[in-house]
Amino acid sequence: MLTTLTGENDFALQAALRQHMADFVQQHTDMAVEQIDGAEADLPQIAEALASPPFLTERKLVVLHRPSSNKQFVEQFESSLTEMPDTTDVLIVEPKLDKRLSYYKWLKKATEFTEFAPLDGSALARWAVDYVAGQDGKLSVANATYLMQRVGTNQQLLAHELDKLVLHGADITRDTINLLTEAAPQSSIFELLDAAFAGRRQKVLDLYAEQQAQKVEPQQLIAMLAWQLHILALIVTAESRSATEVAAQAKVSPYTVNKSWAAGRGLTRARLQQRLRALADIDARSKRENLDLHAALQHYLLALSA
Repeated sequence: MLTTLTGENDFALQAALRQHMADFVQQHTDMAVEQIDGAEADLPQIAEALASPPFLTERKLVVLHRPSSNKQFVEQFESSLTEMPDTTDVLIVEPKLDKRLSYYKWLKKATEFTEFAPLDGSALARWAVDYVAGQDGKLSVANATYLMQRVGTNQQLLAHELDKLVLHGADITRDTINLLTEAAPQSSIFELLDAAFAGRRQKVLDLYAEQQAQKVEPQQLIAMLAWQLHILALIVTAESRSATEVAAQAKVSPYTVNKSWAAGRGLTRARLQQRLRALADIDARSKRENLDLHAALQHYLLALSA
């Protein structure tokens, strides 16, 4: 049997890998599993692992991690993967595959192929709810969404935070999320811009003070503000396209676009261009003069609130 696990969702991919190996070990013992790192092994080593019979077991499982990093293997992959004993199973782990290559097309056609795409938005929130329920905990969709807004959408990080929250108490509330997690800088930047565009000047000052308390460097704030304005520019110029279409064409997270959609649809191109030029001017001035960047950025954000 030939199996391929691929995709950018490393959390789901690694979980599937562990389960596949555990199932095989349970049936054939751990002596039946051989793991090969394609970045370190040469082609003869890979070939030997694939061609050699099982030792003291009825079957063996060869796990090839990123074999595409071995150029010789990619050139001869078909013969390597078809000329094997019937007693050998192969599990190919390729987090990133170039879909233009014949290697990808062959794997998709000739192997049991599973691609793990990153979860986003409502799908990720539902996963978080189910993940907590699997540990006899309770998490609402609203609080799952709040946690994502606070710490980001990396599934591995979310799993770590959820493990910590469930350990603290089975019922995960917004209060426990605030108590036990730290807001990611990018999440706070979105809140900053959201508060600025809504004219909530005191909220802007409070959120900026939080950034300073967390010792976020002003240059980092400029970079994050520029990224958020880039997302808003995509939305402002979207015309009749949906958030999903904008995200797909720009190759950014749909969750990120959806999160900024309301703020972006309320902006004009002229106002956005003005804010982009003003931020670029602050960045340029910081490189050629002794500028108090924190003061300049606070003034910039308060100007957005006007």
